[in-house]
Formats: sequence, structure tokens, C-alpha cells
Amino acid sequence: MNSLERYLGMLKGERVDHVPRIPIVMQYAAERIGSNYGEFASDFQVLVEANRRCAREFGFDQLSAISDPYRETEGFGGKITYVRDGVPRCTHPLENSKDLSFLLKPDSKTSTRMADRIRAIEDYRRLDSKDFSIMGWVEGPAAEAADLRDVANFMMDTIEDSGFVADLMDICTQAGISFAKAQVAAGADTIGIGDAVASQLPPETYETLIQQREKLLVDAIHSSGALVRLHICGNITHLLPGIAGLDVDILDVDHMVDLAAVREAVGPRVAISGNIDPVSGVLRGTPASIRSHVVNSYRIVGNPFMVNAGCEIPAGTPSKNLLALCEPLDYMETTR
Repeated sequence: MNSLERYLGMLKGERVDHVPRIPIVMQYAAERIGSNYGEFASDFQVLVEANRRCAREFGFDQLSAISDPYRETEGFGGKITYVRDGVPRCTHPLENSKDLSFLLKPDSKTSTRMADRIRAIEDYRRLDSKDFSIMGWVEGPAAEAADLRDVANFMMDTIEDSGFVADLMDICTQAGISFAKAQVAAGADTIGIGDAVASQLPPETYETLIQQREKLLVDAIHSSGALVRLHICGNITHLLPGIAGLDVDILDVDHMVDLAAVREAVGPRVAISGNIDPVSGVLRGTPASIRSHVVNSYRIVGNPFMVNAGCEIPAGTPSKNLLALCEPLDYMETTR
């Protein structure tokens, strides 16, 4: 059974040889091939080489096109500055204005950084489409709106001007749908949605402003023939009732969230991914403690489950620790 068969089999409820491993690596992967984060974020060839190397050396079952939150933002008119050993910096096109006409129209063919991600997926398809799952990535409506307005402004907008927030997120949602479909056409079988800022908002704001737009994005991705992996960093406990209604295929869970509560909220079909602390658990842990955490998480959640840290694997993580995280975990028969 290869990685793609294992990944799809788990999601279909079939018996697989062992649990799929889907960690997110960015700066870690870049440094693994002697490169750096700036090159990883700006050159699809570096991103592809780095992810392929890690997949083979550590046993990942998915190749990812994620690098940073600013692919769409650049398409909307943001100006990018690459940082050698950090996340790219980006201006916020609406930081000082609510005039939506200031925004350019993102286009995956002509927007430089969006086109670069498409090229990464095309490379994966050419090299690995029969062996690995290929995951594209889009920003969720709240995350992209915050990137365009700046986080502090966006937070205030949700309190003071919900109508503007709704209009802005509608634009972001449509851009996300278009970008997601382009990545599926390029060869992605799964699209990750990153909407981290949502975890910082109260449940009523999430349910009235954000959840319905995430749902539109999820449904559009499904209609294009791809799977959906939702990634909201931080504590999503208060958002679980709304998330349960999104119908995602995989839900990434950060380390501060109770796995039993997640399974109870989302039901038996959604694959839960996580949730060891990337820093204290993976970077600073031991192979034995990491293995124990993964086994215990699987016992709590049952099938479907995928091995992952709560978020990105940190740069500097010892190889032995990442190997321990990805050590094949026997498929367990469960009653779920």
C-alpha cells in the first residue's frame, strides 16, 4: 500500500496498513535541503524538492504546497518582502482604507505568488501523483480579510462594522474558491484551508460572519472533486459546533484542544489530525514521549485519524523526533 492509497483508504473507512502521516513542514523542510525559508516561499522548485525529501526520509503520506499566508494577498495588491529565515512580510492593501475598489483581482495565472503555487502542484503531479496525496492551500475568509486589513483593524471591524467585514470576506471567499479550483485542476487531491484568526473570535462572530463563508468554500472545493483539510491554529473548542457543520474531511487540531471533545462534536466521519504541541512536544520532546502521545491520541480519537503535530514542525527539530512522530502506527479496529 503506497501513501496515496493509505491516505484515501483512511478517509473512505477502509482498512489500511497503518495510520497516515501528514505533518506540515516549511522552514524545517527548506533547511533539510540546505536552503532557507525565503527561497522556499519564493521558488516552487525549492518547496517541491524540500517536501519530497522530507516525505521520503520521514515517511509522510502527503506533499504540501503551503508556505505562508500571503499568496492571495499579493494577488490583491500586497507587496512582499522575503526574509531568509522567517515568514515573508507583506503590506496590507486595506490597512488605511475600507474602499474595496483599492483591491486588485487575484488571478492564479497572472498573480506571481499564486502562479508559483500552481507550478508546485503541477510538479508534484508530474513526479508523484500516483504515490502521494497532493495538498494545495488557500486562506480562509477571515484569515484573508485580516491579511488585507491587518489583524488589529479586522478585529475592530468585526465589532464596529460587520457589514464591511461581510462584504470583504465575500470577496475573499470568491478568490479562495477560484484559487482552490485552479489548484485542483493542476493536480491537488486535497485543499487545505487556513483560517487561524477565527480562533481569536467569539463563537457568535464565527457563526454569524465566518462559518457560512467557510462552508461556501468547502462546498466549492468538494464540487471540484477534491477533499478539504481545515487548519485553524489555536484553541477552537468554542468554534466546534460551527465547524461540525462545515462537512470537512480532515480537521487539524492544535495541542490545547481536547481530542475527545473534538470527536464528539464532529462525529465519526471526519478524520482528526493532531494534536501534539509542536514546540514542547516535538521540538523539545523525546522519541519515547512523542510516540506515547501519538498512540494515546489515536486511542482517544479512533478512526479516522492522521498523525500530525498541532501545527507546523519547528525548524531545529531533531531528526529522531520527527522520525518518532512518523513511525508507522498500526491500524486499530474501532467501533467508531
